[in-house]
Amino acid sequence: MLVLDEEQTRAALPWPELIEAIARMFQSECVMPVRHHHEMEVPDEESATLLLMPAWVPGRYAGVKTVSVFPGNMRRGLPAIFGTYLLSSGATGEMLAAIDGGELTARRTAAASALAARHLARPDAEELLVCGTGRLSLNLMLAHGTTRPIKRYRVWGRNGQAAEKIAAEARALGLNAEAVADAEAAARTADIISCATLSSAPLVSGEWLKPGAHLDLVGAFKPSMRESDDEAIRRASVYVDTRAGAIAEAGDIVQPLKSGVLKEADIRAELAELVSGAHGGRSHDAEITLFKSVGAALEDLAGAILAYETVTGRK
Repeated sequence: MLVLDEEQTRAALPWPELIEAIARMFQSECVMPVRHHHEMEVPDEESATLLLMPAWVPGRYAGVKTVSVFPGNMRRGLPAIFGTYLLSSGATGEMLAAIDGGELTARRTAAASALAARHLARPDAEELLVCGTGRLSLNLMLAHGTTRPIKRYRVWGRNGQAAEKIAAEARALGLNAEAVADAEAAARTADIISCATLSSAPLVSGEWLKPGAHLDLVGAFKPSMRESDDEAIRRASVYVDTRAGAIAEAGDIVQPLKSGVLKEADIRAELAELVSGAHGGRSHDAEITLFKSVGAALEDLAGAILAYETVTGRK
């Protein structure tokens, strides 16, 4: 059985190939059951959570991502989240690979946003603002730069030192990147704004969005969380990775649906419809677009297959 650690997983998932692999999987016959969510008791501390996310392409591959969230780990100096992807044959059930779940998740999430931007951001988008300083921030910069001619990268975070650290890492990779202290000023000039935070209150105001801007919302994965305000929803054409996931889990969609600012019929398309051409995506240069991602198990499967086939040379 192939075992890939974080660094090996990163090397096996180059951005152009990963973006295309996810696009193909959204057009495939992939089966994606609802993810399993279990609470696990931990003596003398907060309960942990076990997430199981299965998906398979009949007769080809099957896989499941296991993710554990232990809030008490912060007191032990350990990450709260650990994950592994298990890939097996869809024909025999033979176990093929165990792949680092954290790196796979970070890269496939950023790749899905870049895939959406290929259909929703202006083709001449040159300035990207990333809000957030976590693991996804640099991945989002690299992924968006694969599908759009980004020339200027800006990073904003509540912690200015963390923002500068991300910008420095980006510069070390050859990107023209800088940390910014004023989120509003940076958002007003950005062609693409990508948010990857755990914010419970809107970070980006719709009033800040210039004509033609694309707002990419990756964080805020619970109904109680939110990265954009109602004005952003009102001004933008709204798209999601999957309707089922977005209307159940994403606060940026759930909250405006509940208040009546957004109706389900107002969601223009999900990612599968953009990729297949069933929906044309951006309709004119001045259109403001918004993409909300909550993550889909088929994205993990696409990445795991790509990593396995890249390393082994098997198809």
